[in-house]
Amino acid sequence: MAEIQTPEDLRPVETPLDAGSQALSEALKSSFGIVKVVMLLLLLLFLGSGLFTVGPQEQAMRIRLGRPVGEGKTALLGPGLHWSFPYPIDEVIKVPITSIQSVMSSVGWYATTPAMEAAGTEMPVMPGSPINLLMDGYAMTADDNIVHTRATLTYHIADPVGYVLNFNIASNAVQNALDNALLATAAQFKVDDIIIRDVPGFKDAVKRRAIELVERVNLGIVVEECQVQSKPPRQLQDAFNNVLKAELARQTGLTEAHSHEVEVLSRATADAQSITNAAESERVRLVSDIQSQAQRFKELLPKFQQSPRLFTQQRLTETLARVLTNAQDKIFLRQDANGKQTELRLLLNREPPKQKTEQAAP
Repeated sequence: MAEIQTPEDLRPVETPLDAGSQALSEALKSSFGIVKVVMLLLLLLFLGSGLFTVGPQEQAMRIRLGRPVGEGKTALLGPGLHWSFPYPIDEVIKVPITSIQSVMSSVGWYATTPAMEAAGTEMPVMPGSPINLLMDGYAMTADDNIVHTRATLTYHIADPVGYVLNFNIASNAVQNALDNALLATAAQFKVDDIIIRDVPGFKDAVKRRAIELVERVNLGIVVEECQVQSKPPRQLQDAFNNVLKAELARQTGLTEAHSHEVEVLSRATADAQSITNAAESERVRLVSDIQSQAQRFKELLPKFQQSPRLFTQQRLTETLARVLTNAQDKIFLRQDANGKQTELRLLLNREPPKQKTEQAAP
């Protein structure tokens, strides 16, 4: 009869290990344990590297596999301790929201170095030599002249989401906008206006152009200030100095002429006012005198109408009294009984002849 095999019979028969194999087995088990601990530590270290801190004047964004975590303001992380998956899963971008940022455009400036800027020196050039277009930048003006100009734009970030997501490197976009504004605005101004006559106007025009460009592309920044510096080409410095002297002389002449104009106008105005005041005073006096005389005549008119002859005689007597007040001799001719005037005849001799004097003895 066949024998029935039990599960115990099916187990493999354990062969006894020698001492070397047993030591190797124990060594492998301990090595695997160490590897597990190391891997666990590496995993904890990897996850711990995702901790980051956002400063009090910053906001941060987590970019996970190229997309922001959250939408709108929810994508922004405020000050404090935060965690994200380490790079390359997540990328943390910190944005300074309160500090003032600045970019400088030197696309229209000549070649220089920070050391030269600090020392106030420039590269030597020969008067009348051409501009080295490989090294020196410049801008063309509206009257087809060349000018060196540069600008510094300061701004703060108002929309961190737009600032980070709309452009790969937003500061480069601000730089390009400032370069465009500087060159485009210089092409609309004359060289004398840029350097001498309308420096504030040119500066404001550059700022307006830069603001228009950054708002057009929605950079999410607010422009604070724009400083512009312009100079003539160094090769033509002497010619521009002569022009500047002529402009100063012109301004001096205009100022003196304006001062003389103001002086003459002030004097003429004062004289005219004086004459006008005198004429007005005379007019008031004459009008008042005529009005008083008219009032007096109105008061005398009823008396004249009552007795014209008596009134005329009284007025005549009063007039003669006024006329003869200072007369030394007064002669009155009375009327006779018939009412005829008494005739008075005076014999007035000529100047009496001079008495002849005896002629002197010869």
